[in-house]
Amino acid sequence: MQRLYEQFIPKHYDLHWDLTRAPERIVTGSVTIAGTQINTESITLHSKQLNITKLQVNAVDATFTSGKDDELVIAHQGEGDVKVYIEFSIDITDAMHGIYPCYFEHNGTKKELYATQFESHHAREAFPCVDEPEAKATFDLSLATQDGVTVLSNMPETDSKVANGQRTTTFDRTPRMSSYLLAFVVGDLHKKSGKTNSGVDVNIWATPIQPASALDFALEHAIKTIEFFDEYFDTPYPLPKSDHVALPDFSAGAMENWGLITYREVALLADPATTTVASKQYIATVISHELSHQWFGNLVTMKWWNNLWLNESFAAVMEYVAVDGIHPEWNSWLDFATNDCILALRRDAIDGVQAVQVEVNHPDKISSIFDGAIVYAKGARLIRMCQDFIGHEAFRKGLASYFKEFAYKNTEADDLWRHLSEASGQDISRFMNTWISQSGYPVLHVNSDGLRQEQFFTGAHEPSSKLWPIPLGAESAEEVPALLETAELKLPIADDERFNISDSAHFITHYTPEHLKRLLDKVTGFNELGRLQLLHEQSLLARGGIVPSANLLGLLHSYKNETAQNVWNVMAVAFGELKKFVETDEAAEAKLRKFSAQLARPLFNKLGWEIIDGESEEDTKLRSLILGMMMYGEDESVLAKADKLYAGGLESIDPEVRSLVVSSVVRRSEDPALVTSLLENYRNTHSADLRDDICSGITS
Repeated sequence: MQRLYEQFIPKHYDLHWDLTRAPERIVTGSVTIAGTQINTESITLHSKQLNITKLQVNAVDATFTSGKDDELVIAHQGEGDVKVYIEFSIDITDAMHGIYPCYFEHNGTKKELYATQFESHHAREAFPCVDEPEAKATFDLSLATQDGVTVLSNMPETDSKVANGQRTTTFDRTPRMSSYLLAFVVGDLHKKSGKTNSGVDVNIWATPIQPASALDFALEHAIKTIEFFDEYFDTPYPLPKSDHVALPDFSAGAMENWGLITYREVALLADPATTTVASKQYIATVISHELSHQWFGNLVTMKWWNNLWLNESFAAVMEYVAVDGIHPEWNSWLDFATNDCILALRRDAIDGVQAVQVEVNHPDKISSIFDGAIVYAKGARLIRMCQDFIGHEAFRKGLASYFKEFAYKNTEADDLWRHLSEASGQDISRFMNTWISQSGYPVLHVNSDGLRQEQFFTGAHEPSSKLWPIPLGAESAEEVPALLETAELKLPIADDERFNISDSAHFITHYTPEHLKRLLDKVTGFNELGRLQLLHEQSLLARGGIVPSANLLGLLHSYKNETAQNVWNVMAVAFGELKKFVETDEAAEAKLRKFSAQLARPLFNKLGWEIIDGESEEDTKLRSLILGMMMYGEDESVLAKADKLYAGGLESIDPEVRSLVVSSVVRRSEDPALVTSLLENYRNTHSADLRDDICSGITS
């Protein structure tokens, strides 16, 4: 596929949009593109479903045609510096990409925001451009809007004038950046503001239907995160301000537009009255993820979408680095182990799954590579593995030099590996490229006389001869090599040896039954990470048919005295593996339900239904899991309590247990009016948390 950047290099865009007719679904605009023509016969830009009304090159009218792949081909002979001027109009839709409307109702009045979503290749739907990551340029932007609304873009505004009820807002010039990061939001918004210790203005924005108190947590965390990354990357935040906007309608979780990050409301707003501990922690990770992109992705950008992981894998691990640095009491790396790692290991065991780095030869394929389990979760696990392998200080040192060399530029994977290699003194390219380019992961078979690796699968698969350089992470590090790079290695293995003890490397371990028994005999002495890792690996081995699934019952029994929330998360995953075996056997299902209640009862007796003064946030999160196990166990007193709480009204139920209560009632009810009532509550509430709980309940 030809890159348009190879025939025309944009340097600067002078761009204007007129949104005064946006309520009629029409936006008009004009753009002057200063750039360098390389193809001596024509200039080709991206333009998708734009109505071009005027086009000039160097102030002379030019002819143009529509080409394949959203191309606008402009007839112009010559080479060197040129200026292309284009006037155009857009028919905006509800597709939630390009320029689109967001809907909300305030005090009985229906209102609209207008927002942009240009990643991955939707800038071409808003203005003619070279819509490729490598085509970095600066942007001067102005917007015409109705008066009396908030107007935001990537940079601070420099001028605002009103004439005939129409406001024209002009913004400061952007740094050199990719087209997919350009953004604006226009509409009725309110904010909370603060500054970082280096003077960056930070603002959290929401529609007026959201309480001001719901903006406080995001503001505090955004300020702390920018300050954290300033120090961690040894590179200052590159812009004078950082706006964060909660949009009523948004297709992704959030989008890292440079200086103007957009979010789903549930991913940014934390109402003190309704937001759970888990939701606050989720919001913190999303904010940290998007802010890490201000460096990884925005300041330094991949050359092409086959290196999307350079943006997303790093942001997916950096969100945990930042949250752990700001809130060490949350034990965020345990959340990483029970969320991202489990997601990655389960998806990556399927034959035919994509690799972290894949070739992209057509724009329509770009969206298909945004695989949360692979590009985000597995990629994050691989970066974490690299960080652990070379050491955290070498990792930070390599990142700092990487940012210094490539600020405002584009890179490929080997650029990063070079800096990490120089910082660590190790050949990181040789080590990491296999993991990044190769799908799947190995299972390490451990015997008394040695080790053997092969690709691990769940489900049908073709034979595989893939090998990986496996960082063994053995407990007896002096007696076992750091890396296994061959299919087999003969050496004596201690009968209670453990591997991958930091759970940072992307493989699972299969111990012999005798070896596993010795580990289980002392599992209570493992740390939380070790306990949850051992259990999850056994559940995966059962999925892959390497060990009997019936073993999980005995394993869960070995964990009967467990009290840690993150380990219980994995116990619930292992327990879920057993449910599929009893779907058509009522007697077996009854026994499994009874076992569920037996496992959960000691902690239910301790935690009950309500928050206990002074309890840890971990116990607060654990309560809902334990209640879920008791509900599956059909404990009559728990089900009766759920019914009583529901009868008191949705708003009165503790948000920490509300989705469970709704689910319990819906599952057992035969009243069709129940769902109708819940849908009515969904339509009438402004709380994103309550809407999520209703969705969870209805679909149960």
